[in-house]
Amino acid sequence: MKTDELREKYLTFFESKGCVRRPSDVLVPKDDPTVLFTPAGMNQFKNQFLGIGPIEFTRATTSQKCLRTGDISNVGVTAYHHTFFEMLGNFSFGDYFKREAIHWAWEFLTDKSWLGLDPTRLTVTVYLDDQEAYDIWNHEIKLPSNRISREDEGENFWPASSPSQGPDGVCGPCSEIYYLPPGGTKSVEIWNLVFTQFNRVGAPPNNLQPLPKKNIDTGMGLERCASTLQGVLSNFEIDILKPICQAAGEIVGVKYEYGAPAGRALRRIADHVRACSFALHEGCGPGPEKENYIVRLLLRRALMEGYLLGKQEPFLSQLVPVIGEMMKNPYPEFRQTIEAVQNGILEEEKQFLRVIESGIGRFRKLVDQAKRDGSPTISGDAAFDLHQTDGFLIELTESLASNDGLTVDMERFKECKEQHKQTSGRGAFANSVMSAGPLDTLRQSGGTQFLGYDASDATADVVGIIADGKLVNAFEQHDVQIAVVLNRSPFYGEAGGQVGDTGTITGHGLEFVVQDTQRDGELLVHIGVLKTGKLAVGAEVQAKIDLSRRAGIRRAHSATHILHHALRKYLGENATQRGSKVQEDELRFDFAHSSGLTHSEVVKIEDEINTRIAEGASISTRLMPIAEARTLGAMALFGEKYPDNVRVVSMGEFSRELCGGIHLANTGQVGLCRVVRDELVAAGVRRVTCLTGPKALERIRETEALVKEAAALVKGQPDELPRKIEALQAELREAKKQLAKHSMASLTEAAEQLVAKAETINGVKLVVHNATGYPRESLKEFADRIREKAPSVAVLLALVADDKVAFISSVSKDVLVSKGLNASDCVKTAAKVCGGGGGGRPDMAEAGGKDPSKIDAALEAGAAYCRQKLGA
Repeated sequence: MKTDELREKYLTFFESKGCVRRPSDVLVPKDDPTVLFTPAGMNQFKNQFLGIGPIEFTRATTSQKCLRTGDISNVGVTAYHHTFFEMLGNFSFGDYFKREAIHWAWEFLTDKSWLGLDPTRLTVTVYLDDQEAYDIWNHEIKLPSNRISREDEGENFWPASSPSQGPDGVCGPCSEIYYLPPGGTKSVEIWNLVFTQFNRVGAPPNNLQPLPKKNIDTGMGLERCASTLQGVLSNFEIDILKPICQAAGEIVGVKYEYGAPAGRALRRIADHVRACSFALHEGCGPGPEKENYIVRLLLRRALMEGYLLGKQEPFLSQLVPVIGEMMKNPYPEFRQTIEAVQNGILEEEKQFLRVIESGIGRFRKLVDQAKRDGSPTISGDAAFDLHQTDGFLIELTESLASNDGLTVDMERFKECKEQHKQTSGRGAFANSVMSAGPLDTLRQSGGTQFLGYDASDATADVVGIIADGKLVNAFEQHDVQIAVVLNRSPFYGEAGGQVGDTGTITGHGLEFVVQDTQRDGELLVHIGVLKTGKLAVGAEVQAKIDLSRRAGIRRAHSATHILHHALRKYLGENATQRGSKVQEDELRFDFAHSSGLTHSEVVKIEDEINTRIAEGASISTRLMPIAEARTLGAMALFGEKYPDNVRVVSMGEFSRELCGGIHLANTGQVGLCRVVRDELVAAGVRRVTCLTGPKALERIRETEALVKEAAALVKGQPDELPRKIEALQAELREAKKQLAKHSMASLTEAAEQLVAKAETINGVKLVVHNATGYPRESLKEFADRIREKAPSVAVLLALVADDKVAFISSVSKDVLVSKGLNASDCVKTAAKVCGGGGGGRPDMAEAGGKDPSKIDAALEAGAAYCRQKLGA
């Protein structure tokens, strides 16, 4: 059965059971900050499962695009792991329950009108305490007891182990269906039925409270089921995936075979490019943060696999049309963006190849050092520095090192990586705190009352202290970073792009300096160091924010809304926000746009911003139901999850957005805003950086000072700079002409000397020379001058420029014909020694190398090739 047919059969079957067929939700959810990518079919139905809002249907079925990276190392290795996959699902929101879910799964799998699997090859598991599910399988489906396994909460409960370990919330037992393929020795899980029937509250026992409405969330992996039905070894051998693997092999130049050594690499390439293509289709390109970083990582891992197979040039983008063809039936819209997806992938490929090119020299030095030291191992410290500083993936270092018979000290590498996380600033500490268990304990006693919209200082009680990952009742060690939670606070916790507040917490002889404030649900976590005194839970303290810094943040955040308005006005409605960071008098704003801003556009945008500032429009905030906010046209910001009642920030009549940040009273208080940078941060995503208030004024003064300094250097006034610079450029051009004349004379003299001293082999002059010191652009002219001085000659020149090696080979035509000495083969032979390559015509060819330390060895290799051809 073809994969497209299986998908359609599944959806049609559950439609016949009264389920509403819903389209796949987006792969990159813009309104759910709890996930970077959609990980399961149930995600689009969170509100229905939670009973939030109107429920238009109580039964649904989907084939959902999903992306997970938790098992990324297994992709291509095992038969079933993917990053991108489709999950077939059927759902009930307080409607049908276990009996129907089990009977319908069995019917779909075994009835000849649907899949028609042999029922004797099916086995199931149930949660050990779920007698209801066991009885349905045993008494109603008539499945023998020896084909029903009872498993513990780690295997058959969702979330895994939640009865004893949590988290609190909706949960329930599972029942999994396994199939033993004909000729197989191991059963494959093809279906998971999740019965969400409990609300976990607190610790066991008696912590599972029955839900008033029970739900069904079932899933069947499309690719895994297709591989079972098609009788193939792996998901990657099915009809919609194998052609991508084969195409990858053809492009790389290695035939794809499942069991071949290159098979794993080609499967990983196919999987990663498919995942990234669908992310890019939705506008999520490679970048440095969050979901964009995942796309970058997957593309670089895929390119690395091809690089190690010998494809050391961009190739991934060529797979996109193949993916479009394989996925055209369920997702025809994908084919409309193939060109944009290809462009995004190609740009990332070029960037990563530049990373490899710049890092390969450093890598070779590590290899040489290890060999000089007689060590079989590259140090973990050096490998981490290459990984962190140069972006040279550790997997690439490991693979290349193995080619030289070396290993990498991965234990030390991991230690370095962990140390970097711990010492890379308060953000790293914040991440560790925010994922710590102590916050779950504090959350049970309530949240932090946020007072920061109306107050800059407040009296509060200490309700929690986290030190070394644990809750403590008191703390008195100074200058050690810890986290403090108060029952009420004026400190804004980082959210919506706005950075967290800083300031002080004081009282009874203590001073705690707040370096950052993070938000975790209803808790505000103050991160910093104790300077004097002792902190204790229950102590009354005074919390006070840094007002000067807060004022700069307010200016920048209000300017962000004005910038968003200006971008949409002059670039179009599609210039929507993709991310932002708001700090003291500085903002950066990411938005969807395909090209860089012209000077005219920047001027218009900056003028619009400052016009809105000058008019001093009133800034107001109001709480209202989210439906009312949308009716009013309020824009929702990227990556935010909003409650039923939202905060709407309005600026005059020109801007209205949902926003929880801190703002000014009117636009005039921004003072001044300057656009200082426009840059590309991901495929189809631009970033504008602006300065406000004092920082904007400081930038203007710095620019004026630079202009005055430049004018003084050319002995003129600021308004004379263009004319003075033009005159200097004219003088420089003339000087270059004169220098070129002298250089040509120098090249001619050098050519004569090289030919005079050249080795002669069977009547042919062999000129091999390290020309380092000459300009890179003179290399071809140098080779021509040598050929002019000898009737029969073979030339190989090289020089180092900008830490790279340039080669050129030139062969006179009589030598080419009579001896078969090919200039292209000559430079390739030499460049390979320096970790490079190139080529050209038989009589003239150029190449590049990446390791300057091997230039002499490279020239000798090229000379050896020439001598062999010349019959020496």
